[in-house]
Amino acid sequence: MHELSIAMSIVEMAEEESESHGGVRVTAVHLKLGPLSGVVQLALENAFSLAREGTILENATLIVERVPIVARCPKCAADRTLPSMQSFICPVCQTPLSEISHGRELEVVALEIEDLEIPCPEL
Repeated sequence: MHELSIAMSIVEMAEEESESHGGVRVTAVHLKLGPLSGVVQLALENAFSLAREGTILENATLIVERVPIVARCPKCAADRTLPSMQSFICPVCQTPLSEISHGRELEVVALEIEDLEIPCPEL
């Protein structure tokens, strides 16, 4: 299950980023995930739950944004969103597609951190 090693890398990267900002607590990790990434979302979510235990991300959530498969149609000269991974054919003109521009993503795009408010002393 390579999703566990991916989840551990995500946690490690978020911990390093947290440390570089003074040890702030990470509350959420935002991830873009494409169907051609080779990663199963449910397996990654379960692995993330395991990988975060005992870390500064222990209560953090993994927020996954699914990225559609987008390919360039040479005949239409347009980007086309594909309805599934099973058919790499332009949905408009039925031309086979080979130039994939989106759908392979596995990318951490943002970290949410706990907003630490320090109360002002009363004067």
